[in-house]
Amino acid sequence: MKYLRFLLLCIPLSIAGYYLKWNSTITFFLVCFAIIPLAGYLGSATEEIAAYTGPKLGGFLNATFGNATELIISFFAIKAGLYDVVKASLVGSILGNILLVLGCSIFAGGLKYKELKYDSQLGSFTATMLLFAVIGLSVPAVFTYHVAEDLVSSKYENLSIIASVVMLCIYILGMIYSFRTQNDLYGVEHAEDIDSKWSLKLSTVILAVCTVFIAYESELLVDTIKPMTSSAGMSQMFVGIILIPIVGNAAEHSTAIIMALKNKMDIAIEIAVGSSLQIALFVIPISVLVSLFFSPMSIVLKPVELFLLFSSVLIANQVVKSGRSNWMEGLKLISIYGIAAAGFFIIG
Repeated sequence: MKYLRFLLLCIPLSIAGYYLKWNSTITFFLVCFAIIPLAGYLGSATEEIAAYTGPKLGGFLNATFGNATELIISFFAIKAGLYDVVKASLVGSILGNILLVLGCSIFAGGLKYKELKYDSQLGSFTATMLLFAVIGLSVPAVFTYHVAEDLVSSKYENLSIIASVVMLCIYILGMIYSFRTQNDLYGVEHAEDIDSKWSLKLSTVILAVCTVFIAYESELLVDTIKPMTSSAGMSQMFVGIILIPIVGNAAEHSTAIIMALKNKMDIAIEIAVGSSLQIALFVIPISVLVSLFFSPMSIVLKPVELFLLFSSVLIANQVVKSGRSNWMEGLKLISIYGIAAAGFFIIG
């Protein structure tokens, strides 16, 4: 966090750039850099509050605010009607956590330690739940592509709503199960890894202030996407599936890598895979339900998104269940993400 605080200077710069009509590409990246430290402080405040409230309520707070940045960005993108960007950014968050974050964590830890060992049973519940979530996300697309020529029919939107409600219910039941059996699930760190630095009152204030600023910056981000992609020659698909997830998860990514460097791979894996689970079972269904207040959004994903999701989740399951890894496996995960990013940039 001591390094991220310098990026707070981007907050006034991004606001000035937006209202003074600076170059759209410069303004877009200023907004992105402004969101990174805010997301970091939001996560830190949540962890500090969790240290005071105990594992059960702390687990709920981590599950709720763990991906608050993505949820806020999605809300403003839905409001602006950028549904493809919304779905791409949420899919990109899952891919980024599984391939980039997990890959960088294993690679960094593997360079320091000859072999990384971790409890293969600890993350198996989360990895299995993630596989279920991806199947749930795929069902509306499978039925739609099989029988539909018109992908905007209301009946297919209804199928998305039903799938979202079911996945949200599974998410809530999964949290209840985890509270009773696995208190370290959904990003709750072990007690020895939580060093309380802020008071409960200060943590609450920081949480509230960061949420407000993230909401404001997210609105600016969404407003600058179209002019930026037009001037820079980038596709909205690339921005949604690569750039926005990296911005929203930057602070969380660094935490996972630091845990891996400390040879605490159980926590690093839980951060990467657990965050993906939150996106799939909580943020995506909530986004679909929120869209009902504007214009209904389906969760019908593109074939390339479905392929990458399935492939990534299968890889994550293999990594989690193996119980040991090395830097070469991490490099493979990063390479797959790099190839996908290049594909979305060139073709997307």
